[in-house]
Amino acid sequence: MRLHITPGDGTPIYRQIMNQVKYLIAARRLSPGEELPSIRVLAQELVINPNTVARAYRELEAAGLIRSRHGSGTVVADRGSPLAQGEKDRILEERIGALLAEAAQLGYTLDELVSRVCAHHAEMQDHGEVEKGSDHD
Repeated sequence: MRLHITPGDGTPIYRQIMNQVKYLIAARRLSPGEELPSIRVLAQELVINPNTVARAYRELEAAGLIRSRHGSGTVVADRGSPLAQGEKDRILEERIGALLAEAAQLGYTLDELVSRVCAHHAEMQDHGEVEKGSDHD
């Protein structure tokens, strides 16, 4: 599981972790029963406080997305992604809105932004971070 944290983007780090794990589950890149990194390991990888990871995991567990197994780690909940289409749409709209606002502040046009998103997606495909042919019309 590879997560990318952006400290200066205005979204709390625990929320960034939650959003990315939700996405990975919804996109079926994390399967039911699949083990997540321990709090300590993920905190070390992201160079953040373990309490931040613990908060994200607590909230993901409260939402029914993951479950903790005492002594044997944290796994994706068996029932799969409980995210309804409306929730997935809300998450995506929130992220799109933030991206559009920041791009406008930086002086990028919509065409420039779309071009960069497409280039980034192609690069992620090359690195195996998204499935080939995962473009949506």
